[in-house]
Amino acid sequence: GYRASRVIGSSVINDSKQTIGTIDDLLVSTDGKNPYAVLSIGGFLGMGSHLVVVPYASLKVVDNKVMLPGGTKATLRMLPEFKYATQ
Repeated sequence: GYRASRVIGSSVINDSKQTIGTIDDLLVSTDGKNPYAVLSIGGFLGMGSHLVVVPYASLKVVDNKVMLPGGTKATLRMLPEFKYATQ
């Protein structure tokens, strides 16, 4: 397994080794069985970024790099924007 503190902030690459985002946070479902990764797409230094959620199981670790097979910035931007609850 991996410590959340080591995963959060990691770059996410695709099959072409292009950086397509970074891991902003990890979420655990209420039943504790389905973790999700919050990815930050685009932006610069946290400004103008777009947050999306993907199942953590869709990410793979290859050569100590986090990969989203088949992922692109364009396909991630098509996902609904994630917003943290205010309460």
